[in-house]
Formats: sequence, structure tokens, C-alpha cells
Amino acid sequence: MIKEKICREYIEEIERLERSIRELEEEIIELRMQLQKKTEEVTSLSIENASLRHKVEMQEKTYQRMVELLKKMKFPVIFLPEDD
Repeated sequence: MIKEKICREYIEEIERLERSIRELEEEIIELRMQLQKKTEEVTSLSIENASLRHKVEMQEKTYQRMVELLKKMKFPVIFLPEDD
């Protein structure tokens, strides 16, 4: 009688621990998916940032070339300060 009760308690505790392990495994899977999603998002933003920086650099170079060309041509141009 006592042996059966003790065994039943151990079995119940083992089952509870197994459920906890399954829940933790599911949580780990969810966290890995979230991490992968955030990593992809960071990578995407990094690529977009690099692309935008390149576009800005190209526009600045084009602007400087146009200014130099107009100066060489002695074309009358008035440069107004840019509004920020």
C-alpha cells in the first residue's frame, strides 16, 4: 500500500517534469524563431542602410562634379544655402 502510493507520487512527479520539459522545448523553439526573424530584419536593414549610404555618396559626387563643371564653364550660377 505504502509502496504503491510512493510509486504513484514518483510517477506523477516524473510526468509533471516531462510536461515542463516539453513546454521549455516549445519555448526554446519559439525563441529561436524570434531570434532568426530579428536577425533577418537586422540584415535587411543593414543592406538597406548600405544602399542608401551609397546613393547619398553618389548624389554628393554628382553634385560636386556639376558644380565643378559649371565653374569651369564660367556659367553664372548663384548657390543658395540649403535648408536643413
